[in-house]
Amino acid sequence: MATASKARLLTIGTVCGMLKDDFPDISISKIRYLEDQGLLAPRRTQGGYRLFTEDDVDRLETILRLQRDEFLPLRVIRQELASPSRKARPRSGLGEPERELDSDALCESTGATPSFVRDLEDYGLLEPRAEGGERRYPERDAEVVAACLQLARYGIEPRNLRPFKTGAEQEAAKLEQIVAPKLRSHNPDRHRAGLEDLQALAALSQELSQLLFWRAVRSLVR
Repeated sequence: MATASKARLLTIGTVCGMLKDDFPDISISKIRYLEDQGLLAPRRTQGGYRLFTEDDVDRLETILRLQRDEFLPLRVIRQELASPSRKARPRSGLGEPERELDSDALCESTGATPSFVRDLEDYGLLEPRAEGGERRYPERDAEVVAACLQLARYGIEPRNLRPFKTGAEQEAAKLEQIVAPKLRSHNPDRHRAGLEDLQALAALSQELSQLLFWRAVRSLVR
């Protein structure tokens, strides 16, 4: 991303142009929508024009990366950005190799016991890769383990979590039907377009799932 000068305020059109290469689907209307959702707060001129600082641009880029690379819905992104303990975590996008952890590193980073990790494997929540007799886990699996540990504190055991995996696989299969022709293409441009479509579809699907889930949860307290 091009770096904005700290002494210079940028218009919404300039910001949109700066991020277009990294985020082809960025648009002025999308930036306005993120502002409406309380995720951005640019300055305003007396005439009502938006002006963005470097920090504003960095925040917008973070939001867009969380949407594209982690498929997080806006509700979760808002919580991530508001968390005082949030650390920048490099992420691999689709089509890029993920960093891996061994069993010891996974347990150390999450606080899980080896037996808890094995239970998650038994019920399909983790699918490590075997290498020389050692299990290797994608770095993202540390968050899966951490989430399962939190649920375990409410009495939800790994065997109760299998439906989450099944549901996720069913949703992924639906997306595969849409983008499979492009992903299987030997044409680099067409294959790249397939990855971009898959990322966009995954983010939208995740957003819809979250909205429907929270609607269902809210109905429990009516």
